Amino acid sequence: MGPFRKTFGWIAVTILGSALFAFGFSCFLMPNDISPGGISGLALVAVELLKFGSVGSLSVLINLPLFLIAGVKIGRRFFFGSLTGMLVSSALIDVFALIPMPATEPLIGALYGGTLCGLGLGAVFAAGASTGGSDIVVRLLKLRWRDVPIGQISMAFDGMVAVITGIVFRDLNKALYTGVTVFLCGKIMDAVVYRFDYSKVALIMTKEHQKIAEVIDSRLGRGATFLHGQGSYTHQELMVVLTAVKRQQITELKELVMEIDPAAFVIVQEAHQVLGDGFSRYHRNAL
Repeated sequence: MGPFRKTFGWIAVTILGSALFAFGFSCFLMPNDISPGGISGLALVAVELLKFGSVGSLSVLINLPLFLIAGVKIGRRFFFGSLTGMLVSSALIDVFALIPMPATEPLIGALYGGTLCGLGLGAVFAAGASTGGSDIVVRLLKLRWRDVPIGQISMAFDGMVAVITGIVFRDLNKALYTGVTVFLCGKIMDAVVYRFDYSKVALIMTKEHQKIAEVIDSRLGRGATFLHGQGSYTHQELMVVLTAVKRQQITELKELVMEIDPAAFVIVQEAHQVLGDGFSRYHRNAL
C-alpha cells in the first residue's frame, strides 16, 4: 500500500467514525437529553445551562485549548487526525440534529446511541486519531496508564459527566441512562480498537510433540516452543508444545492435533497483544 492510499485510508476511517458518532449522538441521545460523556456531553449540559448556542459550536470552542496540548504531547498525525475528527463530528452533530427522528424510549436511545457512538469512537481511535475533547484527555491518560484498556479510561472520565448531567437536568433517570450509554460505548470502543489484537495460545501435552510442531509450522505458518513437563501422578517426563495462533486458526489447530494424537491434552486460552514475528509489533504510543 502506497503512502497516499495509507494516508487516505486512515483519514477516511476517521471521517466515517466521526459521522457514526455524530449520528448516534444527534439522533438517539440528544433528543432524550442523554449524554455520551466527554466534551459533547459537557456541551449538551452547557446548552441547557446557557439556553443558547448549539452542541456542535460549543464543542469546537471547548476543544481549541486541548488541541494545543495534543500537538505537543502526542504528535502531528494525531493532531491533524483529531482536528479532522473534531470538525467532522461537530459539524455533523448539528446537521443530523435537523433530521426529524421519531421519538424513542430513553432506554432504546441510550442503547442505540451508545452502540453507534462506541463504534464511531473505536474506529477513530483505531485510525490513530480522535474526535477531540475528552478523547484527547483519554489518549493522554493512556500514555500514563499503559496497561488499562482505553475504553475503561474513557468510561471513568465519562462517568463524571453522567453525574453532572443528572445534576443539571435534575433528573436521576437521565443520569442513569447516561451511565448505560457510557458503559456500552466504552465496551464497544474496546472491542473495535482491540479487535485484531486477540489471538489464541495453545498448550498441547502429547507424545507426538515433534510431528505436531512440524504440522503447526507447515500448515499454519506458526512457530512452536517445547516445554519440559512432568506428570504429577505418573511422574513421567513429557513435552508440552506451546504455540500462538490467530483466532481463526484455532479450529484447524485442534483438528490437526487430534488427527496426529487423539489422546493429546490441549488447553486453549485468550492472548491479548501477541508481539513478535507474524503478529503485531510494539509501538510506544499504541493503544
